[in-house]
Amino acid sequence: MIIGLLTVLLAAAAAVAVYVARAAGAAHAAPAPQPVEIVLGPQDLRQLLAPAESAPPAANPSPVPLTAAQASRRLRELALGGSGARAPGPGHAAITAAAIAATEDGATLRRLAPRRPSLLPQLIRTANDDAAPRRELAAIIRRDPSLVGSLLEMANSSFYRVTERPVESIDRAVVLLGSEGIRSLIAAAAMQPIFRIAAGPFPQFAQTVWEHAWRSANAAVVHAAMAERADPFAAELLSLVWGLADVVLFRAVLERYETAAARGRLRPDPGVIAVLESHSVRVARRIGAGWELSEGSLGALEQGEPATPLGRSLRFGRVVGALAVLRINGVIDEATAAASLPPSALSREQLERMWTRLKTRADSGRLRS
Repeated sequence: MIIGLLTVLLAAAAAVAVYVARAAGAAHAAPAPQPVEIVLGPQDLRQLLAPAESAPPAANPSPVPLTAAQASRRLRELALGGSGARAPGPGHAAITAAAIAATEDGATLRRLAPRRPSLLPQLIRTANDDAAPRRELAAIIRRDPSLVGSLLEMANSSFYRVTERPVESIDRAVVLLGSEGIRSLIAAAAMQPIFRIAAGPFPQFAQTVWEHAWRSANAAVVHAAMAERADPFAAELLSLVWGLADVVLFRAVLERYETAAARGRLRPDPGVIAVLESHSVRVARRIGAGWELSEGSLGALEQGEPATPLGRSLRFGRVVGALAVLRINGVIDEATAAASLPPSALSREQLERMWTRLKTRADSGRLRS
């Protein structure tokens, strides 16, 4: 047993000696290669060698349409230079009440809302009479030099111009545009000067309100003629009167603030103007009545249900006009604007044609100085 144990120990010692000798020799030779550990299987290699696949594009979220109230609020903020969302301070309640009272007083309202353009009734009657010679219409227009200038300027705008050749005479404008076109031009050209307001604390207001009224009128005309079979000229005129009511309320507010400023207190608060927006329909009715518009037409301004065909056209035009102004000024994108167009009986083609015209023809919506 002892002999066997000694044999094992001698063998172990010999093995150690051999290992040490080999290790010493290995110091002068290249290191032996180490085995490679395989950590990727065939399936993993196939995935690595396959061509890279791009990640699927993220789906564009559907635009959230604006309600009529939201469009109106954003338009008001644009008109007031980005203000108007907050409620007016406690010291401004008297200004609000005084402005409302001013529009209830007939004499004050007549001062704030200039008289109906003197030639408007005669122009409307002549333009609506298909038997009336067109030269008679041109002769009436020539009696007002300011109307002639405005009419020719608008006739040559990209919105109305139908040929490359400029329109240089009223006679040619009447021939080219026809009764419907000339009625629209007459209404806009006659009403436009009323919207001019001297620069004040909110310099964008007058231009924004005019652009809204003008585009609302154009949209209401399309809707009345093609969707409701209502009087398109009544829709146009009432849309402009509605816009004029906004200007009258604005003037009433600024006058009250001027009085307060003379006493050394209160600066104009945009929240007051925003609050008065709900009174514009009532003021529009009073202006229209003073202009001797028919009661049937004025009833279309009411916002209750059921709405008349003309009333539906006015509402449609008001919303579409607001969306067009917001789009032109970059407040909303095209997808949001398109999704926010109110439902109507207009065909898709009619709606697209009208919208393209309203959102891209900005020049004829500018107030003339």
